[in-house]
Amino acid sequence: MRGLVWDGHRLRFVDAIPSPVRTAETALVRVRLAGICSTDLQILRGYMGFRGIPGHEFVGEVIEGPAPWPGRRVVGEINFSCGRCVTCRNGHRRHCPTRTVLGIQGADGAFADFVRIPVANLHAVPDEVDDQTAVFAEPLAAAHEAALQTAALTGGRTTVVGAGKLGLLVAQVLTARGDDVSVVCRNDVATQRAAGLGLQVTDARGAERGRDLVVDATGSPEGLSIAMGLVRPLGTIVAKTTIATAHTIDLAPLVIHEISLVGSRCGPFAPALEGLRQNAVSVKPLVDAVFPLSRGPEALEAAGRPGALKMLLAVGED
Repeated sequence: MRGLVWDGHRLRFVDAIPSPVRTAETALVRVRLAGICSTDLQILRGYMGFRGIPGHEFVGEVIEGPAPWPGRRVVGEINFSCGRCVTCRNGHRRHCPTRTVLGIQGADGAFADFVRIPVANLHAVPDEVDDQTAVFAEPLAAAHEAALQTAALTGGRTTVVGAGKLGLLVAQVLTARGDDVSVVCRNDVATQRAAGLGLQVTDARGAERGRDLVVDATGSPEGLSIAMGLVRPLGTIVAKTTIATAHTIDLAPLVIHEISLVGSRCGPFAPALEGLRQNAVSVKPLVDAVFPLSRGPEALEAAGRPGALKMLLAVGED
């Protein structure tokens, strides 16, 4: 099969990679479309020390697997857990201590013709949802996780710092649940994009302080400091940023103002897919370009440019 391979130094397109072999608990999925995430860019900067095939946002078709999956169009959760440990049995499979993570930690990802996914991680895509919409299921699930973790703050004053791919999804989800949301944008392009989605926008200098909830979706080490300057005493910060470099930040305000800091990662696919089916969230305006898999290194380079939004890999089209 063909795929993109990261060896720790260079990302290459390789046209002769052994295809994954399905096991009794997994399915083999032919990837149709894959999305490039900020985490993929961080992997190329050393995040998690990953080596292999990156990519964890995908939509594809099951070609091998137990009934009723063959022939079905699917997306998949990215954490591959043991299903047997105390953490898994308590319903927290995403935090299994021996988990591997698709295209991020110990498991080859979706920037290839085929990917092997545990059957327990598969979700069928509704017929009404096309591929270019379905590929947003994983990041939209992550946006829903932020909403679930802060349900007690529903209807409050919320600021999302960062108008990138994830930030704009989070802002839409929190707006839909009734929050008064503003999005901190760094430039005119980001401002126009956020406003085009019907979101309230501001810049860092004009951002209102004393907010009930602030979400850091900047993808930068400065995001948490910015969030701490915007949240009210006894308020909540949700950290959605994962980066390869270390944060350097004074945590004293966190203690002095009794601010709750919530780490937020992956989330539930069911509400994400239902939201896509109902067009409750607008995702296609977030797509900047679609590249064939053979131009994958170019696509990731484009995704890393300032202001870039979602780049997609059309895996089966070249």
